[in-house]
Amino acid sequence: MEEATAMEVEEPKSKKLGLKNSIQTNFGNDYVFQIVPKDDWSSMAVSLSTKAVKLYSPETGQFQGECKGHSDTINQISFSVSSSSSSPHVLHSCSSDGTIRAWDTRTFQQVSCISAGFSQEIFSFSFGGSNDNLLAAGAKSQILFWDWRNGKQVAGLEESHTEDVTQVHFVPDNQNKLLSASVDGLMCIFNTDGDINDDDHLESVINVGTSIGKVGFFGETYKKLWCLTHIESLSIWDWKDARNEANLLEARSLASDSWALDHVDYFVDCHYPGEGESLWVIGGTNAGALGYFPVNYSGVGAIGSPEAILGGGHTGVVRSVLPVSSMKGGLAQSQGIFGWSGGEDGRLCCWLSDDSTEINRSWISSALVMKPSKARKKRRHNPY
Repeated sequence: MEEATAMEVEEPKSKKLGLKNSIQTNFGNDYVFQIVPKDDWSSMAVSLSTKAVKLYSPETGQFQGECKGHSDTINQISFSVSSSSSSPHVLHSCSSDGTIRAWDTRTFQQVSCISAGFSQEIFSFSFGGSNDNLLAAGAKSQILFWDWRNGKQVAGLEESHTEDVTQVHFVPDNQNKLLSASVDGLMCIFNTDGDINDDDHLESVINVGTSIGKVGFFGETYKKLWCLTHIESLSIWDWKDARNEANLLEARSLASDSWALDHVDYFVDCHYPGEGESLWVIGGTNAGALGYFPVNYSGVGAIGSPEAILGGGHTGVVRSVLPVSSMKGGLAQSQGIFGWSGGEDGRLCCWLSDDSTEINRSWISSALVMKPSKARKKRRHNPY
């Protein structure tokens, strides 16, 4: 590796990850929306713009089967059923067709369907509750609750949000608490014990001030909350105190300034490995390059140089990244696999980790390995 001069952007910790293989999920202009793993990592589900979900082996990339039935866009998929359920093979999906469907991934057949009603759209769902029996969903501007054991609707919150509810999440380690987030810029925390209603069960409201795309919990006791907005800003909150810890309005510029590649155009997601207090934001370019940027949310807030760069796999916007490297043992160590990514080019890309000493480098086309950039640091322009 050539030495960097003082004028060049230094990327001392960045790993340039190799591409193991890529799979074209469809022909034509179909997108990959989301990639989620089965609990034992024997399978990964991939939602597509064809209104179908395909299943693949995370280890080999082999196609396993397809679940078809939705009549409109699939907005979320998850294997995360209730912990009291003995059905790890059941995949759930929600759609703009107003339904949440369950699929048996051994037969790829639909096994149940809950409907929010005519002309509804469901953008997000989550399983939880004190007795582990609740299924919550963001349905247009409402939050609906069912008892998933019998499919009966038990509550509906209609007054807390005024626009589409993009996210609902039961809080890890606080399963009676539900977080909702919306295009109206608000995040709400509800207590879901007893008869749920808007008046008595809304505990706190956090005003982010702009349309919210994705949220997630992190930290040792999951009391911290990250929030990505539709204008690509990033904020960090303590949800218990409704306190803002960092507000990175110019997050894309901060990320762009910390590497020598093209301007970061969007954020795919945040990554929390499940322990400690560290958080990474995954930024991407319209050309398909990805970076794992560490987030420093103490003080004024900053985004550091990427600790991993995934380049040469995608030719368009990336919609989902499934990191395998945070898994204990398994694929990350035995196969040297860093993770999978999917996007608007319809590709699934498998990335190799530098941590494996047994990688057969002949898997990797030399044209697809990231080269250290010799470009000087470009002046960044704020797009707004």
